Amino acid sequence: MRTWRLWWAAVLTAVALAAMGTGVAGAESNGGVRVMPLGDSITEGTQVPGGYRIGLWQRLIGGRYTVDFVGSQFNGPGSLGDHDHEGHPGWRIDQIDANITGWLRTYTPRTLLLHLGTNDILQNYNVAGAPQRLSTLIDHITAAVPDADVFVATIIPLSNSGQESAARTFNAAIPGIVQSKVNSGKHVHLVDMHSKVTTSDLIDGIHPTAGGYDKMAAAWYAALQSVPGSIGQPGDGTPSGMAIRGVGSGRCLDVSGASQANGAQAQIWDCNGQSNQSWTSTGAGELRIYGGKCLDVSNRSTADGAGVVIWDCNGQSNQQWRFNADGTITAVGANKCLDVPNYSTANGVKLQIWSCGGGANQRWTRASP
Repeated sequence: MRTWRLWWAAVLTAVALAAMGTGVAGAESNGGVRVMPLGDSITEGTQVPGGYRIGLWQRLIGGRYTVDFVGSQFNGPGSLGDHDHEGHPGWRIDQIDANITGWLRTYTPRTLLLHLGTNDILQNYNVAGAPQRLSTLIDHITAAVPDADVFVATIIPLSNSGQESAARTFNAAIPGIVQSKVNSGKHVHLVDMHSKVTTSDLIDGIHPTAGGYDKMAAAWYAALQSVPGSIGQPGDGTPSGMAIRGVGSGRCLDVSGASQANGAQAQIWDCNGQSNQSWTSTGAGELRIYGGKCLDVSNRSTADGAGVVIWDCNGQSNQQWRFNADGTITAVGANKCLDVPNYSTANGVKLQIWSCGGGANQRWTRASP
């Protein structure tokens, strides 16, 4: 687990809000299309850490897209395979704009997901000027990353009637802003997010419930799929991985139940090319899956028979593996081999580490899924 994650509280001026955990990112990368979720606490996921990024990540993985979320911030649960983002609780458009060029130089996103303006309204900060501030921010984005696709969302509803009226006025200006950028040859796209979420989907009148965030995820995913290249093509790129096939069983290294949860067990199963059998070997010696999960020897054990699971990648030796010339795969921390117990060939047999003997149950081949 990442012990250095920093947790902090964010305050929105108009209302008292507690931001659920966030921290400075240590970039997780699976080498895929770089996507920057950009905005405020709704991007960060206040009330439901990870927010819409959870459902969006799961849809991307399910669709076999290879995507790398990028940004200086980091938060969310294990089911979110890549925790990086640029969501800043309490921040207005001008505050994001003051930092955007530096972030873009650092992370060079291919695609941006922009949902911003809620705090301008909540803080009653020159609301009439908010559309122009948004337009200027988009100009700064397109100048810094001119080839990127920028998806600009209308902001979701607010429960307070006066604030919601201001939100609707702000949203009404966004289609014209986007069209003006398109007319100038910029890769800017409108996402109607306001209509996808209702006030009944809000947990505190401002931030969505888990279900509300998932509605946002569905809207983002549909928008991304509608723009060719914005998230690549399903199955593109080496990070979409390799199948690792057992020599003795003829079956593939597989995550049980296609789970993305920490502790899900590794097993053998009929090779099927699905995302839970698609592994990426990294320069750090990891075997990554779902972008941010690593093949892991449970509890850092070095004992014969210790189980093999997936876990958030953390760089420790129990997540380092070495491919050997004889086809065996050594768990570096334990110096033992990835092993199918009792030479079994049955679907669903859970894997372990065992003293290396070179048998067919410890030998593996690599191929495209």
